[in-house]
Amino acid sequence: MGFVVDIVLPLALAFIMLALGLGLTFDDFTRVARRPRDFAVGALSQVILLPAVAFLLANLWPMAPELALGLMIIAAAPGGVTSNILTAFSRGDVALSISLTAVISLLSVVTIPLIVVFSYGWFIGEQAGKEISVAGSAIGVFLIVAVPVLIGLLIRRFAEGFALRAEPASRKLSAVLFVLVLVGAIVQERANIVSYFVQAGPVTLVLNVAMMAIAWLLARMFASGPTQRIAIAMECGLQNGTLAITVAVLLFGGGLAVVPAATYSLIMFATALIYVAILRRGTA
Repeated sequence: MGFVVDIVLPLALAFIMLALGLGLTFDDFTRVARRPRDFAVGALSQVILLPAVAFLLANLWPMAPELALGLMIIAAAPGGVTSNILTAFSRGDVALSISLTAVISLLSVVTIPLIVVFSYGWFIGEQAGKEISVAGSAIGVFLIVAVPVLIGLLIRRFAEGFALRAEPASRKLSAVLFVLVLVGAIVQERANIVSYFVQAGPVTLVLNVAMMAIAWLLARMFASGPTQRIAIAMECGLQNGTLAITVAVLLFGGGLAVVPAATYSLIMFATALIYVAILRRGTA
């Protein structure tokens, strides 16, 4: 288990983030300045409102403190490549989705440590015998998130032909790695998976549906059009489950803290596909 946790899991996440970087260009970042309103609505929804809604649910919903911590970890995670793919499938603004994924993934170097350390102190507090530092967490997130994304971005910039050839295969491999990480997290807790899903499944479902609805309503009021609200809702509903699982395992040794990320990762695909089906019928 030590080899898997210390080596395989971080490498899997690093590759997934590298694959994300291969699909990015510098224009994905500069686009933010050209379309600040749409980006601001999406970023506010994901970086501020999503953790806030999760924190409210974690305090109101009867659950173990470790599950509450895990709920905050998945809420702190940025969106992933899946949100870009499903945004395209649902005829949303793919460029906005990619920009949100890119910028918020890099911002997560700061936001994840702050949210996770605060949540650890709030829900676990003196029950635990160890301290979790913001700086230490930020360094870990930077190494497994920001560095691979930046490497992929630089490869795309200076070896575009190679990046364009490698990106489709890297995305497929990323999907396989995500499934393996998710299955691994479930297998690790297989003895208690049913009871854990009963505890964490409903609250992660409520978080997922509530945030997609809130993001869609905010985007309807403030974003520039229907394709933008599709992208924003998708970005707020589809989180980077691999990153959340990795953070929970590396910082807290897995256990209950991993369960919300695992249940959310399963649930978010079902709700997103239902949302896509509604959109493709032209009723949204």
